[in-house]
Amino acid sequence: MLARHFTEEQQMFREAYRRFLAEEIVPHMEEWREAGIVDRSAFKKAGDQGFLMVWPGEEYGGMNDYDIRWEQVIIEELSYARASDWFGSLHSRIVGPYITRFGSKEQQDRYMPGAVGGDIILAIAMTEPDAGSNLAGMRTSAVEHDDHWVLNGQKTYISNGINCDLVVVAAKTDPDNNPHAMTLFLVESGFEGFDRGRNLKKLGLKAQDTAELFFNDCKVPKANVLGEVHKGFYYLMEGLAEERLLGAIGYLAAAQLSWDLTAAFVKERQVFGKPLAHMQNTQFKLAELRTELDITQSFVDQCTLAFNAGTLSPSDAAKAKLKTSELQQKVADDGLQLHGGAGFMDEYAISRQSADAKIATIYAGSSEIMKMIIGRDCLGDDYQPFNTRNF
Repeated sequence: MLARHFTEEQQMFREAYRRFLAEEIVPHMEEWREAGIVDRSAFKKAGDQGFLMVWPGEEYGGMNDYDIRWEQVIIEELSYARASDWFGSLHSRIVGPYITRFGSKEQQDRYMPGAVGGDIILAIAMTEPDAGSNLAGMRTSAVEHDDHWVLNGQKTYISNGINCDLVVVAAKTDPDNNPHAMTLFLVESGFEGFDRGRNLKKLGLKAQDTAELFFNDCKVPKANVLGEVHKGFYYLMEGLAEERLLGAIGYLAAAQLSWDLTAAFVKERQVFGKPLAHMQNTQFKLAELRTELDITQSFVDQCTLAFNAGTLSPSDAAKAKLKTSELQQKVADDGLQLHGGAGFMDEYAISRQSADAKIATIYAGSSEIMKMIIGRDCLGDDYQPFNTRNF
């Protein structure tokens, strides 16, 4: 595979984070999968060692470096450690930036030290029973009063939903006149009228707590409005390219692990007196997957550099998300097939790889939504033909 673009400091960070996972996280993963939730200590231990939120300013305990490759290292190592159902990156790189990007200095001072240190666990609540990718279909609403807002509604499939101490909640604030008039609210776990529902049982990612959240006349102080009133829809759209790139990094890392697990298995598995790896079908299948993985890795790495340069387009982020999520499923399922009956057994890691992969093409925008974004871009009037692009 072509050389990858990481700094020497990032490579050292990778080695240190790999040791941290091996010592502090991996030994507990099976216990946490059985419990259906990662213990809060995981966030705290990562925070204490500087592995939870790298990018915030030094005044909050971070390194003041927004280079997305730091999070790329974290996500890749989580996948290879088979610990990616701990959603630390959701906390640190998807939800956290909303506070620094749109929050007041007072809000940042109030929440960021705890978030960086692992004392405040973050979540974001957009999805509802009848509103997923279509945010305009959201029913949760908030009504303004003298010194507070009253929030009513229900959210579902919320990652970190049981553990979270602070939730960024999207609600409509002018539903009769403008379906896109949404506001983001910082809702703390102790607010009256905020209740958690079930820790939902899932096909995969067993250790990730995924919950229903309920807001029944939940009183939210005006000091907890995030950004400007009615601008929440645009804030959510602004963060989607980064979220999809982060997802793509994780999906691809999981696919790389599935290939490695399968390659190791077929070298050992004997069929008709010789290793399964010697069969032409096995070689052709793994060669095809290896080629797809390496080409896709190069594209994703280029997307990270484009993001750092401020030039990553929503369409390219959608391409990365579409390709990697579908490739994660493909490599895991083909790997399971090459494992034969062993692949269906939970004691073989490929079984869990296959189950965990099923959600990749759904969350952060389904494959169908990604195709719509890409299609509108490449069929638009301002689309630039390939031979006229500035490479």
